Amino acid sequence: MTQEQTPPEPEAVLADEPEVRQALSEAARGSVAGVVVDHPSSPLAWAELADRADSEGRALDAFAYAVVAVDLARESLEASGWSAGEPVPWSEEPNRAYLRALDAERRAAARLGLDDRAARAASALEAADAEAPARIASEFTPTQVITVVGAAAGLIAPIVGTEARTGEPIAEPDAADAAGED
Repeated sequence: MTQEQTPPEPEAVLADEPEVRQALSEAARGSVAGVVVDHPSSPLAWAELADRADSEGRALDAFAYAVVAVDLARESLEASGWSAGEPVPWSEEPNRAYLRALDAERRAAARLGLDDRAARAASALEAADAEAPARIASEFTPTQVITVVGAAAGLIAPIVGTEARTGEPIAEPDAADAAGED
């Protein structure tokens, strides 16, 4: 290598957390907090907790969990020489915890009306990996809880006083009908 050539910068990669992935895959939906308790420094566990809270419509909880996940991931990335604004490639699976946490922070901040915070998280996500938002939307964002507004608001009245009715049973065709003969 000559003086004019510089070695390629190493890509930012979070530490792999196979034990956390295993624990999350085995945890029931309500047990994700237990995984966080067992692995409190895991950005992946906190990101999963943020996504679960978001899917349950708990924007405040989702925001708090996502902020913790982002902070833990940034600390880990910075310890390996990464600086804010540098790429964090989606192609490295451990990095997805950071990218998912940024997206969860963005979604929760927007729901809470923290527009500047949501914009900063979106910008950080875009700078980290421009393809990440689409990948997250298609692969990792949990299905949102859908509230039936009409029923909750009394717009849909329940049907009362009806009873099931049965009609005359349909007669089985006899052999002549089945053969197409009159």
